[in-house]
Amino acid sequence: MNFKISPLAPGLYLVATPIGTARDITLRALDVLASADILAAEDTRTARKLMEIHGVPLAGRPLVAFHDHSGANAVSRLAAEIAAGKAVAYVSEAGTPLVADPGFELAREVAEKGGQVLAVPGASAVLAALSVAALPTDRFLFAGFLPAGKAQREAAIAELRDVPATLVFYESPKRVQEMLTSLRDVLGADRQAAVCRELTKRFEEVRRGPLGEVADAMAEGPARGEYVVVVGRAGARAVAEADVEAALREAMTSLRVKDAATLVAGALGLPRREVYQIALKLSEDQ
Repeated sequence: MNFKISPLAPGLYLVATPIGTARDITLRALDVLASADILAAEDTRTARKLMEIHGVPLAGRPLVAFHDHSGANAVSRLAAEIAAGKAVAYVSEAGTPLVADPGFELAREVAEKGGQVLAVPGASAVLAALSVAALPTDRFLFAGFLPAGKAQREAAIAELRDVPATLVFYESPKRVQEMLTSLRDVLGADRQAAVCRELTKRFEEVRRGPLGEVADAMAEGPARGEYVVVVGRAGARAVAEADVEAALREAMTSLRVKDAATLVAGALGLPRREVYQIALKLSEDQ
């Protein structure tokens, strides 16, 4: 393949790479990888393999590791190279840098020092999942990975209960079943969702339907691969005060008053301030 190898302006080039199929890389991304003075990668082995697949020569240029554990010195070194007039291309292991991937500290440092930060857009699991989920995409919220602990996870979900947008989450195969169970319990079994597995890869699969159904379907077999979970926006609902009190009493057996109010308000789609006042009264009565 012929690349447009030409000098790049000094700056940080955030290069999106395929999330599965290697041919999903863009022509501009290949040009930048072929032309940059320095290549930085979350996983140098993955980056080297991708370049080999597409015939991009390293040609003696530095290929350095840069990931979540690189630290401030690594950020400063790369930022200094850019300030000295070098073009640095950064790739995360897959997808778009900074979107649940490393790169934020480096981009911020370069920008604060007056350097250029440029996007070389391409594959993103968030956008791929939204494309195939068959849920509204006019407004969406990417929430990344939820907390691992059950109480913290459900509290985080509750805060998103009434966001007027489609919700997008990432999850690992080890926790996807627990995560779907929490989504069902907090948001309701009828909330529409799509569970997207191994997007753009050989065994790509999308399960669509109410949260109750997709959670049950996922429980039938072992989870494999990487997951993106997309959840439809909430609808209005009426809730009796007795039901609010009952939910609060149950939540307050294991949570602080504040956390219980947040959880119940999110689960029932009610204003948190109102639910918190009811929780305080119940706490005083007890």
